[in-house]
Parts: sequence; structure tokens; C-alpha cells
Amino acid sequence: MAATIHIGEVADRTGLSLRTLRHYDEIGLASPSDRTSGGFRLYTETDVEHLLLVRRMKPLGFSLEQMGEVLAAADVLAGDPDDAGARATLNSFLTDAQQRREKLDRQLSAADELIMRLRKV
Repeated sequence: MAATIHIGEVADRTGLSLRTLRHYDEIGLASPSDRTSGGFRLYTETDVEHLLLVRRMKPLGFSLEQMGEVLAAADVLAGDPDDAGARATLNSFLTDAQQRREKLDRQLSAADELIMRLRKV
């Protein structure tokens, strides 16, 4: 079994709260790979990478369902890098993420202009 870390360290490394990590586990979005005999969650580096991916999707407005689709495709590609279906899924999300980022960039530019104009008043 790969080296594991406890939920507190995962929270520190990902910037996600303990509550959020538990919620993601409960809904099956990003579950830890193992548990101690006492029931404490144990995460692998792969689990942490999944959580970081989810955290980066959140500000772009992706739904939990969409996040799950990305994680599932990433898991498929980890086992079979040539899987065309999983690759197509990730490429679709990549295009969507780029479009969402461009929209955020336009919104940020508009906010900068507003701030500049307010300073002149």
C-alpha cells in the first residue's frame, strides 16, 4: 500500500476544510483510499491530487457531478493512457475550463475598470 496521510495534513495541503473533505467522502466524490482500524481517513498522494483538481475546478463553477466525471476520466487514463473515451472527456472539460477562465478574465478587467473609475470620482 502507498504511503498515507491523515485528513488534517490533507486539509493543510489542499486548503480544503475538514468538513469539505468529509462531505466529498460522504457523497463519493473524493474518498480516501483507506481507513485506520479506528475509522480515521487515510489519503494517498493520488487522493490529494484528486482533491487539488476538485479545488481548482470549484472557482470555475463546475458542479460536483462534473468534478466526478473529471476524476473518473483521470482514473481511467491512469490505468490506460490510450483510452479514447476518457481522453475525449478530459479534452471537453479542458475546453470548457478555458472558456470559463476567459469569462473570468473579462469580468476581472471590468472590475479593474470600475475601480479605476471610482478612484477618479
